[in-house]
Amino acid sequence: MKFSVFQISRKGGREKNEDRMGYCYTRESGLFLLADGMGGHPEGEVAAQLALQTISALYQKEARPVVKDVAEFLSVSLMAAHHQIIRYASEKGMLDTPRTTLVAAIVQNGHASWVHCGDSRLYVVREGEMLTRTRDHSYLEQQSAGVIRMDRINRNILFTCLGSPTKPVFDVTGPVQMQQGDKILLCSDGLWGSLDDNEIVRELSIKSVSEAVPDLVESALRNGGEQSDNVTVIAMEWETPDTFESTRGISTDSISDGVFASTIQAGVLDTLVDDLDDAAIERSIAEINEAIKRSAAKKA
Repeated sequence: MKFSVFQISRKGGREKNEDRMGYCYTRESGLFLLADGMGGHPEGEVAAQLALQTISALYQKEARPVVKDVAEFLSVSLMAAHHQIIRYASEKGMLDTPRTTLVAAIVQNGHASWVHCGDSRLYVVREGEMLTRTRDHSYLEQQSAGVIRMDRINRNILFTCLGSPTKPVFDVTGPVQMQQGDKILLCSDGLWGSLDDNEIVRELSIKSVSEAVPDLVESALRNGGEQSDNVTVIAMEWETPDTFESTRGISTDSISDGVFASTIQAGVLDTLVDDLDDAAIERSIAEINEAIKRSAAKKA
C-alpha cells in the first residue's frame, strides 16, 4: 500500500483552535480522521481530541493488519467516541457537554469507506473531477402550508454531532474502489465555508497534496478575513507512482505485520473503550440533564 499524505491546521481569527486531525496505518490499512470541536459549547477541542483518540485506539486493536468489517467498525467506533465524550462530561460534572463533528475514512484492500457526522466534509477527486463528497448534516427548516421542507442548507445549524445528549445521526459510505492518483480530502467547515467545491477540486487536480493543501488553507484564511474560522485539512493521494517526487510519500510494503503507526497523540482516556456500554451512557446523560434542571431551578 502506497500513498502520499499532507495535513495542516490553522487557528484563523479564532481565540483557539478546536479542530483536530491525524492518521494511522498498518501494513495493509490506513485510517484518516478529522474532528471540528463545536463553538458555543465548552471544551470543543477536548471533544475533538477524545473522538480521535477513541477511534484510533479501537483501530489499533482491530486492524491486524486490516479491519474485518469496515462499515461496522466505523459505526461502532463513532458511537464509542460519542459515549466517551458524554462520560467525560458526566465525570467532570459539566452542565453542558463538549461537542464535535467527525469525518473518518479507512482505505484498505484497494477500497475506501468513510463515516461522517456533522458538517466536516470528505471529498474524493478523480482525474480532475469530484467523484463524490459527503452531505452536511445541517439544515434550515422552512414551513409552508404545514409542510416542513429540508431542501435549503444553512451551514450554521447542525442537527447532529458527537457529544450531544441525543444519539448522533451519521452516514457510512463505501466501499469505493480506488484508482491510481485518486485523492481523498477531509476538511473542517473553515475550508469549504470560504471556498467553493470547484476551487477545491481544481487545486487537488493540478497539484500534489503537499502543494494543494497549504494553498487551499491559505486561500480560505484570506477569504475568511480577520474573523476566519479554524481551517483544518488532511488529504491523501492513493498509489503514488514511483516517479512522483514527494518527501511525504508513505509505503507500507516494508512494515512488519503487527506494526502500527500514528500521528494522533495517544493520551490517556478517562475510561477504557472496552468499558463503554449503552446503560452507562444513558446514566451519564440522565445525570447531565438532571444537573441542567437543577441549575435552571436555582436561576428561577
